[in-house]
Amino acid sequence: MNLEKQIYTRKSCRKYLDDEIDLNLIHDFMNRVKQLNEGVNYHYEILTLDDVNNHNRFSAPYYLAIFADRKENYIDMGFIFQQLCLYLQSIGIGNCWVGIDAPKEKSSDFVISIAFGKSDDFTRSRDKFKRKHLSKISDMGDERLIPAQLAPSAINMQPWYFKHSADGFDVYQVKHNILKRQIVKKWNPIDVGIALAHMYVANEDTFEFYKKTDFENIKGHTYVGSIKI
Repeated sequence: MNLEKQIYTRKSCRKYLDDEIDLNLIHDFMNRVKQLNEGVNYHYEILTLDDVNNHNRFSAPYYLAIFADRKENYIDMGFIFQQLCLYLQSIGIGNCWVGIDAPKEKSSDFVISIAFGKSDDFTRSRDKFKRKHLSKISDMGDERLIPAQLAPSAINMQPWYFKHSADGFDVYQVKHNILKRQIVKKWNPIDVGIALAHMYVANEDTFEFYKKTDFENIKGHTYVGSIKI
C-alpha cells in the first residue's frame, strides 16, 4: 500500500459506479490511522445516498459523515480523513470531500462528508493539477512542500502557508476577506489538515507535529502549528 503515490494522481471523484464495497476495509484502516493530536474526540458514520441531503450536481453510492465535538478539532479531521481518502484511492475507490451534503438526521457536531464509491475516473496526470506556485505557499520555494501543494481544498483556495524554521516548517492558515470567510470559514482548517496529511504521508518515518509559543506573527495569517519532516 503506497499512499504517497496517490498524492500525485488523486482527483476529486464525481463519477461513481453502483458496485458494493467491503466497508470493513474502511473500519480496519481507521483503527490504525495516524492522528495529528492524540485524544481528539470524533466519530464517523457511513451512509448511503438515501441517508443524505444531496445538493451537488453529482451523487455517490456512499457517504462518510464526520463528527467532532469542537471546532478546534477540524484541522485534525482533515488530517485523519485525508489519509483515508488516499487509502481508498489506492484500492480503486474514488472519493471527494463535500461540504454541503449533510445527513438527513441533523446533528450539532456534524462537520463534513466524504462521497465515495467504486469509479473508473478518479485519477489524473500531474500536469492537470491547478495549484499555487510553491513560492506562494511558503516563504521560499521548497520542493519538499510539493505534497502539500497538491492537496485539495474548498473551492481550491489552498489556505496554507509554510515558513521555514530551524528544524522544519511553521504552518499557518491564510486569513481571507469577509466574503470568502463566509463561504469557507468552516472548511479552511480542514483544508490545512488535509495538506498536513500529505506532508505526513510523504514523510511517514520522520513527520512530527507540535505547537510553539514563540512563533512569528505573520499579518493575514493564523499560526496552527509546526512540523518536522
